[in-house]
Amino acid sequence: MTNSIKEIEKNYYSLVKKMENYKEALGVLGWDLRTGAPKKGIAQRSEVIGTLSQEIYNLSTSDEMKSYIDALTDPSVQNGLSPVTKRSIEEAKKKYDQNMKIPPKEFHEYVVLQSNAENVWEEAKQAADFSRLQPYLEKLVDYNQRFIGYWGTKETKYDVLLDQYEPGVTVKTIDRVFNQVREAIVPLVQAISEAGQPQTDFLFQHFPKEDQHAFGLYMLKEIGYDLEAGRLDVTEHPFATGLNPGDVRVTTHYRENDFRVALFGTLHEGGHGIYEQNLSKDLIGTGLCTGTSMGIHESQSLFFEKFIGQNRALWNHYYPQFQKYAKGKFDQVNVDDFYRAVNVAGPSLIRIEADELTYPLHIMVRYEIEKGLFNGDFKVKDLPGIWNEKYKAYLGLEPSNDREGVLQDIHWSGGSFGYFPSYALGYIYAAQFQQAMLNDLPNYDALLAEGQITPIRQWLNQNIHQYGALKKPIEIIQDVTGHSLQAEPLIRYLTDKYRSLYNL
Repeated sequence: MTNSIKEIEKNYYSLVKKMENYKEALGVLGWDLRTGAPKKGIAQRSEVIGTLSQEIYNLSTSDEMKSYIDALTDPSVQNGLSPVTKRSIEEAKKKYDQNMKIPPKEFHEYVVLQSNAENVWEEAKQAADFSRLQPYLEKLVDYNQRFIGYWGTKETKYDVLLDQYEPGVTVKTIDRVFNQVREAIVPLVQAISEAGQPQTDFLFQHFPKEDQHAFGLYMLKEIGYDLEAGRLDVTEHPFATGLNPGDVRVTTHYRENDFRVALFGTLHEGGHGIYEQNLSKDLIGTGLCTGTSMGIHESQSLFFEKFIGQNRALWNHYYPQFQKYAKGKFDQVNVDDFYRAVNVAGPSLIRIEADELTYPLHIMVRYEIEKGLFNGDFKVKDLPGIWNEKYKAYLGLEPSNDREGVLQDIHWSGGSFGYFPSYALGYIYAAQFQQAMLNDLPNYDALLAEGQITPIRQWLNQNIHQYGALKKPIEIIQDVTGHSLQAEPLIRYLTDKYRSLYNL
């Protein structure tokens, strides 16, 4: 590599680092906005977020950035670049090409709208009134339709949005794997509904949130979430924010009459946090120190929530500790009854409270709505009715109000259209990862039964976490499992687990 190219590479990374620093500041502001910022400051905070976002946008589309992209993508210098620089400049070029097509004024307006809409969503949810959010959602959809127009439609408009969260995955791919999962799950749900349910009334005893919080912190430490590089807070809708590997924050939501919401929600967000905390520090300042896709990110949160947190072997070790934090409330409940109760399966209305078996159906409802919304089949004003109809068709239940229906998730108010499929894709990825892990750790259940989660986490660190966005999601899946996206491991996992639980 010539000295001039080395100098260009050095200057390129200085610019990227500056953008990363702005993003970290934005992350702190966003975290604060969603964890208790005063209501009267929301409008001004949204303007500040808009200003910083605009600055990042300006840097990503600057003449300086273009000069670095042109120089470092020149075929004559590519062989001399490191894999990190090649991948970093590839991502920078993708963002540059996309952002250059969005008028700066529209970008700023959109970011401010996102922040304000999230605040309105929280108020609308509390009031169970979709009409409060509707005008904001219509504007968000309109902006995204315009962005799709700027970027250029692929096979379908919705494919363009999917690419923002899961590069390389299309409607055609999702339809294939979702149909396979649906065809396997629906008969199993029906068989379970006819088999009778285990006793669950003891799950709903009063469990003070202070005690739940203490147990949540204990379990976060046990699964390997570093509390010196993170923190646990409370919010309406749980989320994780990765500022840098040394500061990755998670939140949860407490219900004192149902500890499962906070416990499994904390494990879920802890999985996100562990991913971000274990990104290679060599990637800081390269634009690659982040999860490679939302699907891979969700695979990690779902792995810790479901493949670890709802595993029978885990509770052989941790149930006595749980009883201790519950202060006697579960002393008369044995671990077998507890395990069956926390894994009870059946139709429900709330996605984040759904059991392992029916969870993918909740995602499919949202996927079908988003696909229809952007491919011209649905209007925003009709979403509550469409939502209710699909829940009736997919799960046999109908929400009684907007709070437990179309307003239950924050994603659309933040403009995150195309995100929801990542949850089900992440579930499929997680099952594939576990299948691959069992080849290296055949004593997986024995490790959990002894509370030895470290070897499992280290396997994930080594094979997935450390790479951040250096590897594309399809490369991660192929390298770790030897296969592309496959629904069979998840179908097998769910079938084996629930046939055993319900003696089918």
